[in-house]
Amino acid sequence: MPTRRLTLAEARRVLDAALDRADEIGQPMNIAVVDDGGHLLAFARQDGAILAGIDIATRKARTAVLMRMSTAELGKAAAPGGPLYGIEVTNGGLVIFGGGIPLVGPCGDVVGAIGVSAGAVDQDVTVAQAGVDAFG
Repeated sequence: MPTRRLTLAEARRVLDAALDRADEIGQPMNIAVVDDGGHLLAFARQDGAILAGIDIATRKARTAVLMRMSTAELGKAAAPGGPLYGIEVTNGGLVIFGGGIPLVGPCGDVVGAIGVSAGAVDQDVTVAQAGVDAFG
């Protein structure tokens, strides 16, 4: 259990930074910010972002907070032959490709996560990282 909760103001700061980065790279995105329990705190779908990305962004954020690691890291562990192979079919469906990153508080506790979807995976990661940087 985290020593503190992610606030709405913090979630909005994370969201706004990610939206700004998506604008900078010219890729409309779906961006979700969740609390430490995986519950949605803030969300935006930019004009032109693909509709399928709404659920994917939310699941990336949820996956990152539940697993306490980025979805990119989880993808490596979930690859065939990996120690977590097949985990993506648990917990109602986890996402195992980049774009979900935990938000870590000052005491090292995961207090939430951001998930981004609608671009190429590297674009999703870039936009999510901008949100993380704004939190830190």
